[in-house]
Amino acid sequence: MLIGVMLGTLFLALPLRAKVVADFDPNLDFSKYKTYTFLGGVENLVAIQLNPELIENPLHHTVARELDKRGLREAKPGENPDLVVRYWINSSAQMDVTVAGEWGPYSAYVGGYWSFLFERVGTGGKKESVLIIDLIDAKAKNLAWRLYFIGKLTNPEKEWKRIDEEVSRGLESYPPSEKALEDKKQERTEHPPKSQ
Repeated sequence: MLIGVMLGTLFLALPLRAKVVADFDPNLDFSKYKTYTFLGGVENLVAIQLNPELIENPLHHTVARELDKRGLREAKPGENPDLVVRYWINSSAQMDVTVAGEWGPYSAYVGGYWSFLFERVGTGGKKESVLIIDLIDAKAKNLAWRLYFIGKLTNPEKEWKRIDEEVSRGLESYPPSEKALEDKKQERTEHPPKSQ
């Protein structure tokens, strides 16, 4: 019984891992992407009152570090990047109204094949949020790859180390493996696209 209590206490003391899910277009050749630029956030949808730099600067660093590890490089001003990186944050209450707001030249990508995971990504409580990182094909203006981070995001400054680790873990699946591409093709066959 004492061992059970000790294990229970240890379990409660461990930080809860966030749920991290990736989605992507299985018909793309991800090897063609060599450069990226960081567009930033869709600020009118940020669910928490905070200084945007508390998320944008560390997130930029995390995403740049992970993409650089995979052979991509950040485009300089004036270059035409292959990918555009955008993030957005929603509370569970906002997941059904995310199409509101100004998205600029790149849409929200919540319809079509992208709706299958988007509609299933939810949060377990009011203290959880969804951080979405989009990698958009800059020339085609189509979403190429998306990462969902579902977890507590109430004070990014204090929680950033954990968020950084989870986002890094999620970015390990970029670019998708051959098996992941085949599995995603099968998923999309089983779940046809919804109208945009």
